Amino acid sequence: MENTMSSLFILLLLAVVLVSSSSQASEPSPADFDECLIKTTQAMFFPIPRNLIYAPGSSNFSSVLNFYVRNLRYATPATPKPRLIVTPTSPIHVRAVVQCAKRTSFQIRVRSGGHDYDGLSYVSQVPFVILDLSLFRDIHIDLQSETATVGVGATTGELYYKIIQASKVHAFPSGSCTTLGLGGHFTGGGYGALARKYGLAIDNIVDATIVDVQGRILDRKAMGEDLFWAIRGGGASSFGVVINWKIKLVRVPETLSLFVVDKTLEQGGTDAVDKWQKLAAEDSLDRDLFVRLTFAPANNGTGNPNVTNTVKITFTGGFLGDSKKLLAYVGKVFPEIGLKQEHIKETDYAHSTLFWAGSVGPINPSLEALLNRTPEFSVYFKQHSDFVKTPIPRSGLEAFWKKVLEQGPLTHVAFSPYGGKMREIGESDTPFPHRAGTLFMIQYVSFWKQEQQSDKFTQANNDIYKFFTPYVSSSPRETYLNYRDLDIGTNAGGNKQFGYMYFKKNFDRLIKIKTAVDPDNFFQFEQSIPTLK
Repeated sequence: MENTMSSLFILLLLAVVLVSSSSQASEPSPADFDECLIKTTQAMFFPIPRNLIYAPGSSNFSSVLNFYVRNLRYATPATPKPRLIVTPTSPIHVRAVVQCAKRTSFQIRVRSGGHDYDGLSYVSQVPFVILDLSLFRDIHIDLQSETATVGVGATTGELYYKIIQASKVHAFPSGSCTTLGLGGHFTGGGYGALARKYGLAIDNIVDATIVDVQGRILDRKAMGEDLFWAIRGGGASSFGVVINWKIKLVRVPETLSLFVVDKTLEQGGTDAVDKWQKLAAEDSLDRDLFVRLTFAPANNGTGNPNVTNTVKITFTGGFLGDSKKLLAYVGKVFPEIGLKQEHIKETDYAHSTLFWAGSVGPINPSLEALLNRTPEFSVYFKQHSDFVKTPIPRSGLEAFWKKVLEQGPLTHVAFSPYGGKMREIGESDTPFPHRAGTLFMIQYVSFWKQEQQSDKFTQANNDIYKFFTPYVSSSPRETYLNYRDLDIGTNAGGNKQFGYMYFKKNFDRLIKIKTAVDPDNFFQFEQSIPTLK
């Protein structure tokens, strides 16, 4: 009996050792990945320099990791960190990263060096490597064909600067913030102040280069139209690694007009918002005109000057033309905002990009500001987004005013117009489905500076998002992919609702394409396109 018990104990001990060894063996090894990367690139006759690979033990690992972390919610000591960061300079290096990650069982997080609202390009709960493409910054302008080839690591500001240096009458419809990375921004849509005139960035992309799951470097012809369709609005990091885009430039006049008009409720602010919505519903505004609305608590000049007792609505606009034409047009179709010559600044497209980025102080701010790759400060923030299909009734607006006064500055709300060219492009022409029938988009953003304020600001943001539920799209409640929002769901447990909120019926086609090009679901993350399996 004693011998039997001893034998049983030995067998159990061996089983524990084997299980432990198996668990250790299954854990991805950064050393194995590093060795694979060096050998693979050497075999390709394009070795990757050691100084492009950063390990947690290296002195500059944290600075490289945090340089493109814009949301401090994902820069805490508890935030999961990558096992390695690779900053390649060649498509050959990217190919090797993909191949070696597959061999060593690492997941890849791809980032291009811009914004990432919920940190999906540099945070993961599983062992991962960051493929940082911020060094892919080359931009080549070809005015003869009116196209440009841009690396995914370039920013919108760098693209605008290059276009401006080449021409005074060319532009590209893209985001207003000049520190957006073109890799992520283009793959999600690319909405900006030229959208009503020329559509989104993805509507003006004519080619791309992608490294697929097999390590092949493919252009549009080689990847096929299905994959090319998917990466323009479907989030390319679910399908491969885009390394550059070819875009079609658009024409703008030499003179543009920009304006900012503030109106309180006592000055007819509600009537002006009503009219703005009516014009959006009719889609009758000239598509050369773009007017965004923002809202803030204010004082109406009566009683205690330190008390916020009204709401200020700010109408921020851009017009592709001179101030004389703008004044005549707005005075005729939208007199409710009370636009006057004193509100308008005539400028060129170059300086209009700085205006939309927030550089509205100096008369002629330096265009070199477009080359600044980092925002002036990093903060904690939380966001949601919505799409509005029918005008919000006056009762809803009045309830919103109460909410603004109740919350104070905790949440910033913006209404951004649709219509024009956006209405003409089919819902399934790209994965981005928010086209005809969408009057405007709402963005809710809360910013704070101290971690201990997180619960307060996050709750306020969620509260205003919940408030708008009756007034926005439903079944599904639509949201914008570039405003990534993990609160609407993840892939955990086979959840797919978030996909329909981003893409509507286009999500089903994206799943089929994903299954065809990446059947083993190598390119995956919390909100990646799933396969049919």
